[in-house]
Amino acid sequence: MGSQKALQKCDDEELRRQREEMVARQIAARDIHDPRVLSAMRAIPRHRFVPPERIGEAYADTALPIGYGQTISQPFIVADMLAELALTGDEKVLEVGAGSGYAAALLGQLARQVIAIERIPALAERARRTLADLGITNVEIRCGDGTRGAPEDAPFDAILVSAGGRKVPKALIEQLAPGGRMVIPIGDPFLGQHLTRIVKDAKTGRLHEEVREAVRFVPLIGDDDDLA
Repeated sequence: MGSQKALQKCDDEELRRQREEMVARQIAARDIHDPRVLSAMRAIPRHRFVPPERIGEAYADTALPIGYGQTISQPFIVADMLAELALTGDEKVLEVGAGSGYAAALLGQLARQVIAIERIPALAERARRTLADLGITNVEIRCGDGTRGAPEDAPFDAILVSAGGRKVPKALIEQLAPGGRMVIPIGDPFLGQHLTRIVKDAKTGRLHEEVREAVRFVPLIGDDDDLA
């Protein structure tokens, strides 16, 4: 038993080393300097959100399959999306497409309250268990159609959409607070998607869009027409 515990400790230390290296080489070295985002990426163990057979790849600069045709996004892209939200710690945040819960866990480090929606029941339950195991209490995982948002809890200061569609779901625009920020991949999943930052003007409610780098996300699926 003692040797097994020692081995587990060594494994944990090695995974922590890999996580530090991930942040330094994949994120900070690529011009993401928000100290709160970097701290969150160091704190949250990505290996807890991947299948056991993928733990050895958990800190590689790549997306990984998590089952049911879904993926956990590349660490750099997750960090970039979080940095674009410019969170201060006081916000209420909605995530659409929670997957195994990794981005939701990171958001829990960066915001006051997080509601994350996942349409696949088994993934939603897995995310709940992992967050509970990690002692993260300000994140609620819900199972449902994320394109509808969570109107009963709106408005949201920030919305992170972790799946790509041809347009932004109308419900999410309506649920974004004045002055709020949304980050979402927009485009055709076959012809190309681009990460897009949307800010709702605090006075006029007009949307200001900034198209950023090309990305590739799993399709955003829901009741809204023409999403994927």
